[in-house]
Amino acid sequence: MSSNEHVPVLLGPVLQGLDIKQDGCYVDGTFGRGGHSGEILKRLNSHGRLIGIDRDPDAIAAAPKALNDDPRFELIKGECAQLKKFISEKDLVEEVDGLLFDLGVSSPQLDEAHRGFSFLRDGPLDMRMDPDSGTPASDFIQSVDQKELIRILRKFGEENHAPRIARAICGARMASPITTTGQLSRIVEEAVPAKARAQKKHPATKTFQAIRIAINGELEQLEAALEQSVDVLKKGGRLCVISFHSLEDRIVKRFMRDASREPEQYRGMPFIPPEFQPKLKMIGKAVMATDEEIGINRRARSARLRIAERT
Repeated sequence: MSSNEHVPVLLGPVLQGLDIKQDGCYVDGTFGRGGHSGEILKRLNSHGRLIGIDRDPDAIAAAPKALNDDPRFELIKGECAQLKKFISEKDLVEEVDGLLFDLGVSSPQLDEAHRGFSFLRDGPLDMRMDPDSGTPASDFIQSVDQKELIRILRKFGEENHAPRIARAICGARMASPITTTGQLSRIVEEAVPAKARAQKKHPATKTFQAIRIAINGELEQLEAALEQSVDVLKKGGRLCVISFHSLEDRIVKRFMRDASREPEQYRGMPFIPPEFQPKLKMIGKAVMATDEEIGINRRARSARLRIAERT
């Protein structure tokens, strides 16, 4: 088990960014192990409400008893891309005071070899956020076209050696199926140039990230959740998003920027139709972890928090 397992990233800035009201309604759209949720709930009074959402059944099963027993809290198994559906079912559209997304893979998912997320622990090559649905990474690797694999490694992993790695994977799978994280890690390590193997970052890092993002549709999930966020937040409600790599952060930054200004054809006009008025305003600049937090929780080193408010 990792020492980072129950350490919520950028906790202080998130709580400040959410601008928590004691009687408010809040949504943790990526519940994980409930670190952020637990601290949000502490700041609510008896009239406050907190809804957690996560598609990982392990996260649902591991939810702290103190949270599950709290009548102010409700945990939903589902995708963050279904945000508006869940909030509509609760009759809370335009009633949410704060919404949090803590993106990417969690420390427990990385630490548990059977989930297949980490090249540091040999286990079944799975990588699914929800092991009960979708295609495991082993099946994906076995069937994906080589050109498509190159595209995925480049787009989702920003991998400079994508052609070499894709050729090596496709060659290896012809001899025998690639079914474990250890197998895939070794194939990638042997495929990249010696100079890449000597770098501090493990040569399989970007490949694992790319395949994980692809099979879980992570960027599509993020884009859908962001679009729906403006519908569920009330006026003055806060949106907080923590990202861990540039692909996520670019999507979040672009969305908040575009939603915080009117379309180009209306800029400078004395009257802007309501449907074209800005839906958000950005609050401050991106927040990153302090050296002190990184020393306690290494996962925080690449974290970036962006905050916006519903107008």
